[in-house]
Amino acid sequence: MKNLKYALAFLGLSAIILPESAQAQEFFKDRKLYLNEDGSNYVKFTFMTQAWLRSMDYNPGTTINGVEKNSGTDIGIRRYRVQMYGQLTDRVFAYSQFGENNFNTISERKLGFFVHDAYGEYAVDKTKLSIGIGLSGWSGLSRFSSPSVGSILGIDAPLFLQTTNDVNDQFLRKLSVFVKGKLGKLDYRLQMADPLEVKNSPPGLNEATFSTDPSEMQWNGYFQYQFFDQESNMTPYLTGTYQGKKKVFNIGVGFIYQKDAMWMLNNTGSVEKSDMVHFAADVFYDAPIGTGGQAVSFYGNVTSYDFGKSYIRNGGAMNPANGSNNPVMLNGGGNSFPMYGTGTVIYAQAGYKFKDNLIGQTTLMPYVSLQHADYDRLNDAMNFFDAGVNWLLDGNVSKFTIAYQNRPIYNLGGEKTGTKGAIIAQYQVLFN
Repeated sequence: MKNLKYALAFLGLSAIILPESAQAQEFFKDRKLYLNEDGSNYVKFTFMTQAWLRSMDYNPGTTINGVEKNSGTDIGIRRYRVQMYGQLTDRVFAYSQFGENNFNTISERKLGFFVHDAYGEYAVDKTKLSIGIGLSGWSGLSRFSSPSVGSILGIDAPLFLQTTNDVNDQFLRKLSVFVKGKLGKLDYRLQMADPLEVKNSPPGLNEATFSTDPSEMQWNGYFQYQFFDQESNMTPYLTGTYQGKKKVFNIGVGFIYQKDAMWMLNNTGSVEKSDMVHFAADVFYDAPIGTGGQAVSFYGNVTSYDFGKSYIRNGGAMNPANGSNNPVMLNGGGNSFPMYGTGTVIYAQAGYKFKDNLIGQTTLMPYVSLQHADYDRLNDAMNFFDAGVNWLLDGNVSKFTIAYQNRPIYNLGGEKTGTKGAIIAQYQVLFN
């Protein structure tokens, strides 16, 4: 009798999970678990891995565990993501995302997997207005302040647009209340965020840093007019390129504001506070051309950053180093460079997808991008260059990218003293 119960249980489970069964086909369609007969209520699961093999010249004075290194080759997991989300009822949507970033040989082991998103939302009007609360990426400022990383054009997103990444948020996600929707062709999002605690940020002498005092609310907004095909706003993350599957032309504007977010010491030794105020405008064009599956993609952005007087912050994706013995180097060790700062940034990226089946059943999509910044703290303009080619083995499901990046080197006086380069190969696998 006991064995019979186990056999019946196994048969019942098989009827649910086996794709060949009629019952499975009834409840599992389009990689979704349907919650009702017409499939309008569902739960979906996705995952993605982006792995890097990289060779680069390090910043002068770079050390790894105290050992000086001028260059090196490394392997790492740039991103790993698991998404679980669903339209639970006609008006209730829930979204969660887990994963890790920048796991390499100097990372702490078994500690990198963390919650990226965890929020729920209610549709007051299914198109015009939804209200949500939780940990989310419904940030303001620009299109790629919340990028859909599985569809980005280049080997990496324009990271400078994630303005407070891991300073007072969690990898761009914020504890927040947000509203979003579409009014005709106008897509909008507004967010009231409660910033996370800022740590280890003493006020600098006539140079602003983030204040560690209890913070005021942060306000975010982004508005884009979508002239041609309409994009989904189901999640906060916006597509990098559709590879010819849509014709999209959008113009957007956005902002971020936080009262008394910054502080510094003046010449008398007193602490002065200032607001953080950012504005941006951007344009996105992504469309098919020709008749063979060719496509073009372009994104342009102008951002005005006000982090306070002479603010500067370095960034380096999956930095392979953890130290520097060069006391006059502004960049720090590894691949860091002045990514963020008070001033004006101009950014552009462009790509071209060749015809389908260019190489067997695969094709190529080369790209180029440039971040040009005039930061108050620097005497010379900051230029970060990135160019490469995507080998689309199966769209974004299976994609190999190889790229060259060039970053500037600065001393503490703000003078540019040279540049360093890196060659990166990435393999992406995406189940979506």
